[in-house]
Amino acid sequence: MQQAVELDLRGRLAIVTGAGRRQGIGAAICRALASHGANLFFTYWQPYDEQDRVCLDPDGPAALIAELKQFGVAAAAAAFDLADPGVIPQVFAAVAALGQPMILVNNAAYSTRDGYQQLDAATLDAHYAVNLRVLALLSVEFARRYSGEPGGRIINLTSGQSLGPMPEELAYIATKGAVEAFTRTLAVEVASKEITVNAVDPGPTDTGWMPPAFKAELQATMAFGRIGQPADVARLVTFLASDAAAWITGQVLHSRGA
Repeated sequence: MQQAVELDLRGRLAIVTGAGRRQGIGAAICRALASHGANLFFTYWQPYDEQDRVCLDPDGPAALIAELKQFGVAAAAAAFDLADPGVIPQVFAAVAALGQPMILVNNAAYSTRDGYQQLDAATLDAHYAVNLRVLALLSVEFARRYSGEPGGRIINLTSGQSLGPMPEELAYIATKGAVEAFTRTLAVEVASKEITVNAVDPGPTDTGWMPPAFKAELQATMAFGRIGQPADVARLVTFLASDAAAWITGQVLHSRGA
């Protein structure tokens, strides 16, 4: 019975960035939080999704809102280009219609292939803007506005850059690696406001982007004989958002099934 109480998120409002695709990690996180009673506000940016037609889900945001409301929670969303630092006050203004947020999940990400032959300033800047700058600015604004009651949560998504190389993704690993360092230090700074700050590395996750040959090759290397699913990430994020994780902060959790 105590465990059920600690995972109860009723009355809490969560912001989740980058949740416009129903098959994606952000959408799975929204569903998991809502299933435990949290109200949801999520952001999406379909012009980025349009760069990869395989992952495009034009009806995703509206369909996800409808799904979340079936859990009996409030749910809303808005399109924001998170590469623009000016959107920070706009995000919080939009969230205010639902109340005071207690949970922030920085899930949105920008990723392209590069490698040392192709890497240039524009590529670095594009990754920095979404993967680190807006994550940092949303996090500190969340902390500044937070009431100080127990239960504040900031959860960042990273990709295990500290575990090994990711060839041909130099801009991505540089910015995501910085997220881990940012997480550890921000956790110390905002602990006095009853906010925990943690990062989750889900490892390779099947969100629809994997070509069949790559998927088969990767699956053969996995300890459990399968590739991670968005729901796997969502369960861990829900735990970190709950009272059960009140004593965990400044950590990077590698949930890779291996």
